[in-house]
Parts: sequence; structure tokens; C-alpha cells
Amino acid sequence: MRESVQAVQAEVMMSFLVSEELSFRIPVELRYETCDPYAVRLTFHLPGDAPVTWAFGRELLIDGVGQPCGEGDVRVTPVEPETLGEVLIRLQVGADHALFRSSSAPLVAFLDRTDKLVPLGQEGALGDFDAHLDEALDRILAEQGAG
Repeated sequence: MRESVQAVQAEVMMSFLVSEELSFRIPVELRYETCDPYAVRLTFHLPGDAPVTWAFGRELLIDGVGQPCGEGDVRVTPVEPETLGEVLIRLQVGADHALFRSSSAPLVAFLDRTDKLVPLGQEGALGDFDAHLDEALDRILAEQGAG
């Protein structure tokens, strides 16, 4: 019998930095599920557009709060590493990119809740995850392809 999926969810207001002169605040849903314990999902609710969901490694978000992290499509960087006040999240597809600025506190609170659900480093202990790895990877790739 399959175990039920447990999840942690939060909503954070982030600034979508369109240019140096223009930014606006948007709600971003953060979600973490035990069926995909290595990933977090951020769903961006941009005005006038359908929500866009990005899935990437939970560890990238954890590390990025304190130091620049990421190569490729997702990069997370603290604005001032000494203060842990705000982070920049850069998402890139080809030549296009989007930049978001968030307070670190709600991200850290969300990540703390994910750690209480599945401690960092214990993801592989979830037997259900190994049985559904291909399904989880297919879902992530489909989400990224659709975005």
C-alpha cells in the first residue's frame, strides 16, 4: 500500500525585477512533497499570465540563502551574504531570464519546515521515492518543458 504524500506549503511575496527601474511584487507559492524529497517547487503568479512552476533542488535553495549557488537554469544568491537579509533567484531558459528578490526569512522558515518533514540527507530513506523516481523525474521535466 502506498504511503500518503505529505507536503509543506507556504506563500511568499517576491519582487519580480523586470529592469533596474521596474519591479513589482508577486505571490510565489513554495511547495515541498515527500514523493519528490530532493526538490522544491516555486509557482510564480505573474499578473495576466498563467502561473509558472519551477522545480529545482531543495539543497540549492538551502545553500543559496547563504552563498551564491547554482549553475545553469537556476541560480540563488544572497544579496549581502553577511546579513542573510535577501536573496536573488535567477531562472533562465535559453537567452531569456527572470530575476526575483525575496526576503530570506520566509524562505528559511519554509526550508526549516521541509527539514522537519524530511531531514536533509535523509531523502533516500523514503522507500516510496525510489519506487517512483522515474515518475518524479518525468513530472519535473514535463513541468519545465511546459514552462
